[in-house]
Amino acid sequence: MAKFLQHLLEIDEPLFSVGMNQLEKSTGNSGVDTRLIADITHKAHSIMRRLGLDPADSTGRELYQALLATVKKGTYEALLFDTDYILLAFNGDVVSFNLIDVIENSHHELAYAQRIMSHGRRSLRGEIVQRYLDHTRTDASVTQELAVGIGLLPESDKWYNELTDSHKKLTQQIQDSTPFILSVGDIFTDAFIKLREDRARIDVDPDGSKRLSMEFGSKPPYEQVDIVQAVGPSPNAAVAFRRLGLQSGLMAFLGDDQPGKDSLAYLQGESIDTSVMSVKDGVKSNYYYVLRYGADRTILVKNEDYDYRWREPTRVPEWIYLSLISASSWQLHEDMLAYLEAHPETKLAFQPGTFHFDWGVDKLRRIYARSYIVVMNREEAVLVTGKDYKSIPDLMAGLHELGPKIVIITDGPDGAYASDGDSISIMPNYPDPAPPYDRTGAGDAFASTVVAALALGETLGTALTWAPINSMSVVQKLGAQAGLLRPDELQQLLSSAPTDYCPKEFK
Repeated sequence: MAKFLQHLLEIDEPLFSVGMNQLEKSTGNSGVDTRLIADITHKAHSIMRRLGLDPADSTGRELYQALLATVKKGTYEALLFDTDYILLAFNGDVVSFNLIDVIENSHHELAYAQRIMSHGRRSLRGEIVQRYLDHTRTDASVTQELAVGIGLLPESDKWYNELTDSHKKLTQQIQDSTPFILSVGDIFTDAFIKLREDRARIDVDPDGSKRLSMEFGSKPPYEQVDIVQAVGPSPNAAVAFRRLGLQSGLMAFLGDDQPGKDSLAYLQGESIDTSVMSVKDGVKSNYYYVLRYGADRTILVKNEDYDYRWREPTRVPEWIYLSLISASSWQLHEDMLAYLEAHPETKLAFQPGTFHFDWGVDKLRRIYARSYIVVMNREEAVLVTGKDYKSIPDLMAGLHELGPKIVIITDGPDGAYASDGDSISIMPNYPDPAPPYDRTGAGDAFASTVVAALALGETLGTALTWAPINSMSVVQKLGAQAGLLRPDELQQLLSSAPTDYCPKEFK
């Protein structure tokens, strides 16, 4: 164990193994070093698998290049946020997973032989010492003396700060070069109530519409309840953008109650910029009850009254993503249009919500005209355009006439259609590995993933291959966000897609 750590740290001290053995004895041989090595190996191998590498059959050079690629793609933060002391040996070579090492290696375009590992090694030295200091049986002064003697506490480490001003500046430069998307819309907490299928049923009306039925006046038992925070089409999109490597912010409206505080904490944990969130004193946050029957759901909704005002973001977003928001938010739309007029370089993605359709095309004509892309389902496209449900070309043409450059129409089990104004493509769904567990958020995942791909500079064709994968993943888990994928996870599924999984020309 000592030799493994000595190799990672490149410490020449001949008594290193002796000192490590003494540190272990001071804990009653409790295996502190063994657990540390297990933690390092587990974390390193987990990241390698997320990078699409086989831990048993990859070289240090391959890992190094894959880590550098995460910086170029803007996915490094989500992947390496807790890898300070993670290093791994490959046939005598050592590769650092430390975030600052990876950023500096990428920023300076260092060759494999010139790679920096100093930050990871400093962090690993500190982690070793801290684990022995934290043990209940060790003496702090003895531990520190042993650590100094074997090179774990060199004088230079006393003045070391992982995030010096220069490192902060470098990290900020990389963040600033990553596209920023500001999502705008309402936010909710969902209480998912799983109904027992022997105590509820689905009735079908003569017109074909379905109703969820339970015995009136009874007290039917339910299977379970799950609370899911910070959801809604726009929050779902914000999380999807962040997980796909973009800088992501959310403009939404909350009360000052506990669900509101929990939602803010959750979003911040997902590294979402919440600086333009509005919290209204003395008002409740939106709280929905989702009645789950099989993989489908009926949602009981109640929207609170907020002061819907535009708040200017500190950074001009490359994209604004507008989705479901209250009927009392019209002034915010006017303010957003004024902001977009002042920032013509910012693209608008529009995934209309319930009240947008209620308002009608005339009221929203300027929104549609300013949109770079609109995404809606087939029934909604009929509602907006008045065109024949059976004619995809007519529906596409009707939406393009309103102004958007790109139009996406989703069609449930039949996949989705996309038009750039010149041609129409049809994209099949990605095969479900198992029956859907919960369909909440599938459309949000599709729409936001298309926009994320475009924001990252991908083609519309590539965006269409990404989106159904994220939708498939979302419906395999409860709620709209648990299944949202990171780039490496998405690419792994894409690499195993059926041969006919690709957009085709619609005829």
